[in-house]
Amino acid sequence: MSEWPQGYGLHILKEVDSTLNEAVRLAPTATGPVWIMAHHQTAARGRRGRAWANPKGNLAATLLMRPPGDPEQAALRSFVAALALYDACVAVTGRAVGLALKWPNDVLLNGGKLAGILLESTGQGRGVSHLAIGVGVNLSEAPGTDRVEAGAVRPVSLLSETGALTTPEDFLTELAVAYAHYETQFMTYGFEPIRTAWLSRAARLGEVITARTATSETVGTFETVDVGGSLVLNTAKGRVSIPAADVYF
Repeated sequence: MSEWPQGYGLHILKEVDSTLNEAVRLAPTATGPVWIMAHHQTAARGRRGRAWANPKGNLAATLLMRPPGDPEQAALRSFVAALALYDACVAVTGRAVGLALKWPNDVLLNGGKLAGILLESTGQGRGVSHLAIGVGVNLSEAPGTDRVEAGAVRPVSLLSETGALTTPEDFLTELAVAYAHYETQFMTYGFEPIRTAWLSRAARLGEVITARTATSETVGTFETVDVGGSLVLNTAKGRVSIPAADVYF
């Protein structure tokens, strides 16, 4: 069991509407990065306002921080968080087999969705006053397939796929330690080593995938993630860079 990383605060709540909402409430008085964890959320949410199921025993947490730089740099922390989640899974299971990172913000295990990441920020102009990195991990139980949209990756849990039983508190400690490591790397060396590490763990790299937005659908071979974090596909019409979309296999 790792020790909690120096310089990071911790708030553990029995119940809250959403750890992302709690981050907004804490932001005006927060003096440093702080992890917020809740054993139960009454109004959890995922990307694009979708509901997020959070069965008992799973991890629901948000990291609140005040990042330097512009919104584009802040958004790259979804890759930092993904790497940290990957390492935390390895730490509690002792294995990396079956783990992969799905652009832009999911962790897969044996082809199913194990974890998701959601970033929300506040600020004015080109500045970011606070960044909240929401994380949900299916540790002990996966939501039913009826809770996900058609065509989405099936949910899986760490317990069902690996037999590893861990508490939200213990997993969060490993996650916080890993995040602190990658955050230091990001701040010291920039995005390139994060990008390289992420690509080495990427799901379906070199394969044909589909990227959908609210208004378009692009099918192509997953070539890379560029220096701005955009998905790069080779399509019938040429090379396309996509800054935001949902990916389907």
